[in-house]
Amino acid sequence: MPPAADISDFKSTIENKLSAVQLVNERGYSIPDAARSLGIHPANVRGYVEKFSNETGVVPSGDGAIQAELRPLRKENARLQLECGVLKKAAAFFAK
Repeated sequence: MPPAADISDFKSTIENKLSAVQLVNERGYSIPDAARSLGIHPANVRGYVEKFSNETGVVPSGDGAIQAELRPLRKENARLQLECGVLKKAAAFFAK
């Protein structure tokens, strides 16, 4: 990961905003990591990703697309495993 830039170095141009989106979508950076590497607040990067991800040419691809797809699936998997554990304990309790 590149060193963090000074906040004054980042100019809010369309090109810079799109580069922040590409860090997240294409290179697989997390939003906080992308913000840290650009020297801006994570909320700004999150806003850029939400705003520009629907634009032509900045759709997720490569590792970023895989990570973007896996993130909610892993969260759902953890929730389902927790529910399964609770149901197993409940079934054992009521079987007695």
